[in-house]
Amino acid sequence: MTRGFDVVVIGSGPAGMSAAIGLRELGLSVLVVDEQPAPGGQIWRAVETVAATPVGALLGDEYRAGAALAARFRACGAAYEPMTQVWQIEPGWRVLLRHDGRTEAVRSQQVVLATGAQERPAPFPGWTLPGVLTVGAAQILLKTSRQVPAEPVWIAGSGPLPILYMAQLLRAGGRIAGWLDTSPPGEWRRALPYAAVVWADWGEIAKGRSWLREIRRAGVRRIRDVTSIRALGQTRLRELEYTRSNGTVTRVQASVLLAHEGVVPSIHMTHALGCAHSWNAQQACFVPDLDAWGQTSATGIYVAGDGAGIGGAKAACVRGELVAVGVGLRAGKLTPESAAALAIASREKLKALLRLRPMLDALYPPRAAIFSPSDDTVICRCEEVTAGDIRKVARLAELGPNQVKAYTRAGMGPCQGRQCGYTVAHILAEMQQRPVSEVGFHRIRPPLKPLTLGELASLDIQKEDV
Repeated sequence: MTRGFDVVVIGSGPAGMSAAIGLRELGLSVLVVDEQPAPGGQIWRAVETVAATPVGALLGDEYRAGAALAARFRACGAAYEPMTQVWQIEPGWRVLLRHDGRTEAVRSQQVVLATGAQERPAPFPGWTLPGVLTVGAAQILLKTSRQVPAEPVWIAGSGPLPILYMAQLLRAGGRIAGWLDTSPPGEWRRALPYAAVVWADWGEIAKGRSWLREIRRAGVRRIRDVTSIRALGQTRLRELEYTRSNGTVTRVQASVLLAHEGVVPSIHMTHALGCAHSWNAQQACFVPDLDAWGQTSATGIYVAGDGAGIGGAKAACVRGELVAVGVGLRAGKLTPESAAALAIASREKLKALLRLRPMLDALYPPRAAIFSPSDDTVICRCEEVTAGDIRKVARLAELGPNQVKAYTRAGMGPCQGRQCGYTVAHILAEMQQRPVSEVGFHRIRPPLKPLTLGELASLDIQKEDV
């Protein structure tokens, strides 16, 4: 017999845990599924086991704060199934799961997508070489197993995450060969329109300044105005070449390079479901169109957390709380009046938490080169398609991302376009002289995650499910 729940929550990060707690308080039956072995998401990964250890201390108070929410989540009464992937969501709603070599269909009245964010795809020549990782990947290794690179690392990119990771790495005994700051010059001029916000959120600003002081005290060399990078080597990273805005090109020895150009909402599932999306010019990404309760254009599908727009862990928690209220309202557990009253404090808190975001977006825009990579740059690492391959096909006609996918296979690999979708769209927009919002994104088809024939054959669909 197919299991049924009032709500299925996909993701057990800050937003997913907060939503599950709120939903259970309203008396709804809840199933939470997550690909990871424990709750916490990317920001609080392994927090239950790491928070009280020396690693937790070096990761900072904000990381350790996740342990309290994880404890509340464990005690809320929601069914929780880690190490579980969602490979399809069908109207009805039927959520198709993959776990331990078997698949299952679960019925739900409503679905909450709390899939968070991903690091912005930022391809450059050599980014597929062993020894080249993202800053987020390196931070996960630090959180889960205290892995510190044996050799000094090069950091390339911009935004709060590289600064935080460098501070954490230095506390853990790591060494930094240099920081290639790809933020365009004039950051404080870009921040001037938000001067009032700086004073209102000085605590958050001071936190970032303290990380920078740690980095300066360690003597880390900061190389500003870097416009492009290139990783060099035959079988692994051996050298790093970078170009600055004045045209100077420098080549240095390197064994580990960590790159980062910001984060974008994870929109794979909302695209697969056909939900409406809009282009966010400040964050240079698509975001799902949501109502005041986080509901998408598909009735009964909600988005909580950074999947609704980048805001950080604290904002993700509040968004999860608001989604829980919205789901409860639709389920008849709350009246419109009681739901509105319950949401007042959360809406004010969310407004305050997002107040600083426009300034951060202005300070740390992604470098232009990632939107127009050189022809020899691999764009789709799954199928080894280069930017030159995309441009060659695009010259044939005014094609969209799906036609390009058919011609080149870019986006057909295991990642389903998560790593190449935006780059393909930007290349087409540049060649066709039209906005990325008009070019659009790949059409996402099931399965959303790789699935074996054996797993598919294990799916037991009862007559009442058809």
